[in-house]
Amino acid sequence: MILLSDRRISAIPLGDNNEPLVDLRRIDDFRVDDRLADPAGAYAHLREETAARLLAAQRSLPYGLRLLIVEGYRPLTLQTTYFEGYKDELRQRYPQWEPDRLHVEASKYVSPPEVAPHSTGGTVDLTLCTADGDELDLGTAVNDSPVASANACFTGSPDISPEARANRDILGTALSAAGMVNYPTEWWHWSYGDRYWALTTRADSTRYGPVDLT
Repeated sequence: MILLSDRRISAIPLGDNNEPLVDLRRIDDFRVDDRLADPAGAYAHLREETAARLLAAQRSLPYGLRLLIVEGYRPLTLQTTYFEGYKDELRQRYPQWEPDRLHVEASKYVSPPEVAPHSTGGTVDLTLCTADGDELDLGTAVNDSPVASANACFTGSPDISPEARANRDILGTALSAAGMVNYPTEWWHWSYGDRYWALTTRADSTRYGPVDLT
């Protein structure tokens, strides 16, 4: 498993096609959850092509199911706050860990800011729901940490129910077919055009770099 803290990720050259961010709340086909809403509405934005791929994935889902978007674009300042906060949590829980290990372990849950996928606008956290908006069981809550979930948040975890495994497979099949890639420590985290996508697809560079919503 290659983590976002791996030097192979940071070594991938950054490119950017200057594609605009779009507000998913203005696209009727999307259901956008507001649990991580921010005053500027950053959470509801994604790059145009990423949004198109999500629509393609949603069209391929079994009847009665929809994607539920939880968080897309994340400003770099917020990414840094998340990363340092989780690293502090791990430091308190595991005081014997050296700084290098803290950095690696934190990257299983929050990306280091220097390679932050969400800050490119090409990465999204999402789950499945019914047409009425009821979330399906995918084994853990969206954004459950490895510590809190005993690693059940890992996409391939064996420690989830058959129903949750089937739902993860449905989600993964649809998004993979649409050209998106998963970060394997977070079943809800999918991306297109960022460094992890470039690594997985063997692209020469990213399609998206960090972007400022303003």
